[in-house]
Amino acid sequence: MLLDINAYVGHWPFKKLQYNTCSKLLERMNRFGVDVSVISNLNGVFYKNTQSANEELYAELKSDTRFSDRFIPFAVINPVYAGWKDDFKTCTENMGMKGLRVYPQYHDYEINDPAFIELVKMARGRGLPVAIDIRMVDSRQKSWLDIPKFEPGEVKYDIITLEWQMKNIIPLIKEVPDAKYIIVNVANGFRVSDEELSLIKKADLVFDTSGRSMSDMPELIKIYGKEKFAHGSHSPVLDYLSGHLRIESMNDSEADEPTKELLRSGNAKRIIGL
Repeated sequence: MLLDINAYVGHWPFKKLQYNTCSKLLERMNRFGVDVSVISNLNGVFYKNTQSANEELYAELKSDTRFSDRFIPFAVINPVYAGWKDDFKTCTENMGMKGLRVYPQYHDYEINDPAFIELVKMARGRGLPVAIDIRMVDSRQKSWLDIPKFEPGEVKYDIITLEWQMKNIIPLIKEVPDAKYIIVNVANGFRVSDEELSLIKKADLVFDTSGRSMSDMPELIKIYGKEKFAHGSHSPVLDYLSGHLRIESMNDSEADEPTKELLRSGNAKRIIGL
């Protein structure tokens, strides 16, 4: 089985996207042998009220019976917007969404904001994973209308930088170590201290395979363990195949077939609770 843990529908205001509807994404999945995709609505990154994006996704999924067995919806929740607790309840109880997507940089809150910590704890209470992007797009190609990029020391909080590093996620894992996390599009290295590495290894956490820093999968598996990675495409923002090729290009000495099955779907099933 091949499960894509990181895909989207919707629009990105600074770039024309293709295959960004459920029907078009399903065509892509059928062509390249992807059985199931975890999806959220990109529109929720930019809507003031993210619940509108969740409602759009829910309506699209209900529009075609083919979608029910092929897509797993994640809700975009903004914990500093009024009514977010109602949004969480509606998405998880009424819409059947199986996880959360959060965008602290775009929704303008800190990684240790009390409301965000509360949201993660609520997700933990329901056994739902929380997916966080290290970056959405390459800052070298970003629009001048996108969120600004600051260098460390230029602003009060380094976490506002456009492209995060693993160190930006660590405070959240320390605060709620027993939640479920999906870290996607890791593009700026895995440099962490020994203490932070130990924290990551103990956490119920997976990295998707879409990010640029995943180019040396065999070495990363040695460091973090085979249970810490899951196939993801970050489509349609990134190309559809790199995340999969990083798994399949490993030879038997680097990753045997049971390990590849964990990366193709086993670890994703565990973190989502399938």
